[in-house]
Amino acid sequence: MKPTSNRNTEDHPHASIAGFIADRLPLTVVPFVPELRVHKAVPTSGLRELAERDPGFDSPYWAHHWGGGLALARFVLDRPEMVAGKRVLDLGTGSGIVAIAAMLAGASEVIAADVDPYAIEAVRLNAAANGVAVTPWFGDMTKVGAIPDVDIILVGDLFYDRATARRAISFLTLCRAADVEVLIGDPQRAFLPKGMDVLATWQVSEASGAENADAKPSSVFRF
Repeated sequence: MKPTSNRNTEDHPHASIAGFIADRLPLTVVPFVPELRVHKAVPTSGLRELAERDPGFDSPYWAHHWGGGLALARFVLDRPEMVAGKRVLDLGTGSGIVAIAAMLAGASEVIAADVDPYAIEAVRLNAAANGVAVTPWFGDMTKVGAIPDVDIILVGDLFYDRATARRAISFLTLCRAADVEVLIGDPQRAFLPKGMDVLATWQVSEASGAENADAKPSSVFRF
């Protein structure tokens, strides 16, 4: 199945999401993955303004760095053979660092899927800033009911609560049954699937608002 979004960020009440991100969130070097630069929130970004004018505004995870995504992006760049020449789905793309890393590592196509319209606009901007193009997909891929037409799925930091983890595991189990490879990056959260092979582990600082955050182990797993 070639995923086609049934939602459009142009219909969103905030008509200039991309403009806000470009103006208020400076491009910064990604910690642990210095090959990349993305728009990241700083104290003066004014994300509260978005929350005040948009009742649908959710937690701006797309504006920060997270350990699992950092580890997975690092792994993909260090092991380009995992994605080179392949069709890739980055599930829950957030800021898009994993999708961007996959394109830089030689993927033939990367679909960057997320349920947040702000994440979709951030991905477009961040990909362009790194000289690559990805295919944004706005919607919940786990609810589509079909297997995406890709060779490998990359999943960073998606197991943060029980309900989301259950949907993701069900979807990824179907994909694996169809011989789609799945790699997961995560700082070993409680809702992570059990019994997976660990491919790499690093001490990674989750820069989710505090650049001096204590480093924590983040791993890449084969689902």
